[in-house]
Amino acid sequence: MHILHVVGARPNFMKAAPVLCGVHGRNGTRQTLVHTGQHYDNNMSDVFFEQLQLPRPDLNLAVGSGSQARQTAEIMVRFEAVVLERKPDLVVVYGDVNSTVAAALVCSKLMIPVAHVEAGLRSFDRAMPEEINRLLTDQISDLLFTPSQDGDENLVREGIVKQKIHLVGNVMIDTLIRLLEKAEHCAPPHVPERYVLVTLHRPSNVDDLEALQLILEALAEIGRDVAVVFPVHPRTRQRLGQLGIDLRIFHLLEPLPYLEFLALQRRASAVITDSGGIQEETTYLGIPCITLRENTERPITVALGTNVVVGRDMTRLRDHLNRAVSGQWKRGRVPPLWDGHAGRRIANILS
Repeated sequence: MHILHVVGARPNFMKAAPVLCGVHGRNGTRQTLVHTGQHYDNNMSDVFFEQLQLPRPDLNLAVGSGSQARQTAEIMVRFEAVVLERKPDLVVVYGDVNSTVAAALVCSKLMIPVAHVEAGLRSFDRAMPEEINRLLTDQISDLLFTPSQDGDENLVREGIVKQKIHLVGNVMIDTLIRLLEKAEHCAPPHVPERYVLVTLHRPSNVDDLEALQLILEALAEIGRDVAVVFPVHPRTRQRLGQLGIDLRIFHLLEPLPYLEFLALQRRASAVITDSGGIQEETTYLGIPCITLRENTERPITVALGTNVVVGRDMTRLRDHLNRAVSGQWKRGRVPPLWDGHAGRRIANILS
């Protein structure tokens, strides 16, 4: 059996590594890894293959950035040629980025089975491009691997037959568990001993300059009491120069490779983010997480874990952060099957 894996953006790499490892060496199975090049910054892409011990991609489509439509279409055009040449028996897609839905659409037209890793997550907010990607990918996939029970429930409610759905756990946590000890020795230099960690990249926060101004003003106020460490996503950095905020109060960093960022999370007093994967990682690590979004497709991190969702309410942000740094945060617990073996479960089913 020939399995072709498609990755395109930073989160995909952490999800693909456990599956590739789980399938590796199984009799009669060979694997091809295709990188669409949706993310192309070295810190956001290439170095991940080294740290995650992923094989170098067999192909890089070098699509680069673009509008939602242009990028998705370009991936489809270039990926179709790959599929026609390589003739895989199964294509595995990951997460909710444009590469995911583009590859799934190509395969569905060519009658090639698709497996979706991290299926069933829903924010119920169709203003998010990722939500459209999730909905479409799940409808046309043949195997759906969910990280938590709510994913199963969402898929059944949407008419997916139960035989396609497999609750396997969280593959991102597989990677975290495997590399956590190594990350302990990879903390970036010159970081304060006590700090909160911030990540911002979603268009709803960084493309709306008024919203970004309010967030940065709140973070600057927080920075008077506790250090704010802020690895700046390329999308966000483009906007910072347009605002009248004195950025010297923050400890600004370039985008970090996986191990260095994991080390920062592990040591943080709290994490303020609009990322989906970080909500999961902080839940496993037991670190307070404050999510600057109106909703989350990972509600289990709120129900069981250490996450709270505050939207754009800066008063709630300040109140929750005060609780976090003073040790008054909810304890949380690790969701079922987030145990480091999700990749192996997926490999067993694929085999």
